[in-house]
Amino acid sequence: MNGRYREAAEFPLLESSHSVSVRPAAVVILAAGEGTRMKSATPKVLHEVGGRSLVGHVLAAVDQLNPHHLVVVVGHGRDLVSAHVHQTHPQAVPVVQEQQNGTGHAVRVGLAGLAASGVQLPSGPVVVLAGDTPLLTGSSLVELVELHSSQRAAASVLTAILDDPTGYGRIIRGGDNDRVTRIVEHKDASDDERVVREINSGVYAFEQDALTSGLSRLTTNNAQGEEYLTDVLGHLVSDGDLVVAHVADDPDEILGVNDRVQLAQAGALLRDRINNAWMRQGVTIIDPTTTWIEVDVQLDRDVCIERNTALVGSTVVESGAVIGPDTTVDSCVIMSGAHVFKSHLVEARIGPDAAVGPFTFMRPGTELAAHAKVGAYVETKNAVIGEGTKVPHLSYVGDASIGAGTNIGAATITVNYDGVHKHRTVVGDHVRIGSDSMLVAPVTIGDGAYTAAGSVITDDVPPGAMAVGRARQRNIEGWVERKRPNTASAEAAKAAESPHTGSADQPGGAQSTPKEHE
Repeated sequence: MNGRYREAAEFPLLESSHSVSVRPAAVVILAAGEGTRMKSATPKVLHEVGGRSLVGHVLAAVDQLNPHHLVVVVGHGRDLVSAHVHQTHPQAVPVVQEQQNGTGHAVRVGLAGLAASGVQLPSGPVVVLAGDTPLLTGSSLVELVELHSSQRAAASVLTAILDDPTGYGRIIRGGDNDRVTRIVEHKDASDDERVVREINSGVYAFEQDALTSGLSRLTTNNAQGEEYLTDVLGHLVSDGDLVVAHVADDPDEILGVNDRVQLAQAGALLRDRINNAWMRQGVTIIDPTTTWIEVDVQLDRDVCIERNTALVGSTVVESGAVIGPDTTVDSCVIMSGAHVFKSHLVEARIGPDAAVGPFTFMRPGTELAAHAKVGAYVETKNAVIGEGTKVPHLSYVGDASIGAGTNIGAATITVNYDGVHKHRTVVGDHVRIGSDSMLVAPVTIGDGAYTAAGSVITDDVPPGAMAVGRARQRNIEGWVERKRPNTASAEAAKAAESPHTGSADQPGGAQSTPKEHE
């Protein structure tokens, strides 16, 4: 892979470069829920959209806050979630919530687990958010913490304005500075309160003392029998402490994922966000609704992406390349001017001005040099294909090195597996491999050599030689008439052997001429 791209930790167009002026003392991500509505053995926060898990998107947004400490509260599927978090954010501390007794309880457990690990929090706010909001951006978190700090608030909440806020908790504001006076659930809201379109996102920043005090006052005296984090804000408001709200620029940011329908909706919204960002950076996307680009993909200007194309993993595409239509590219490097269409590529490297497709399957380890071509119904694996070389159609090239300027005839197969071990085929420069050749590895075809069509090559071929690996043809006269009598083939053969009996208007019949009737 091209090193200048591999170091990118996040999708650059979706995250602001603005850094927070006040580092949070801790960020607590709530990821303990089972997510029963997903109806899946996979923990909800590990389901993926845009090439990253739900909790992975949240962790990427949190990175922009640069917190002193990062806590992920886990419960259902704790081992899987903890391992996944450790893989991407080894500094994060997973804390187990044995019983899911509400959001307030989860925060208290998370902070207690951090303290039990010997951590003493420095000064700064504590940010709390859910692990199932993949559209949340780091820039909104930064803006929330900046507002919290500038207002010297006891607590701050990220909100959104929705056209239809039905079902969401409402943010009720009041006072001279438009402070938050109440967060009321939809079922508990009055008619006037239900008209309010500003809703609670579940993303908060707290002063440490205010949070600790509020958590200690939580009870389970409610219909669910759980400790609600929103009750902390209610206590702060009752005590006259300042609670403020920051409205997210994009209301989609606050959307959580609770089932497969919402997962697909979040994926589509993320797809549109990514595509729009790349188009504004000079990438042509012919049909954005059928183009899926994951968050770690990197594109240069003047890349063209045709319809029905997916770019996933750590794919890199350089300027002037054309990808698609009907193509999937997974963790590949596509260099300038290359064209890949109607194909599936995985962990391959495509050189400048090379051509791939249609209906090509490139497996890991394939390297295609400049101006080379791999065409229709060709499969490659762990193969290095030299500059200007062509593998036009109907071939398998696996565990092979092919030099420059070589042509691989149709239906050629590198026979690389003996049932126990894989072996390598080496083909030199300017070689001509005849159609329907079997190259039985390990074998080397020297520079400038030829193989006859239909050959099975089991021995090395010296440079400039012609290799013929097939039996001499022999014809068994009359075989069809003897072995397949009374068949259409036998009748056709019989008619061909007796041209004077054929009819001018019958297939295979001889055309009459005046001389034949003389």
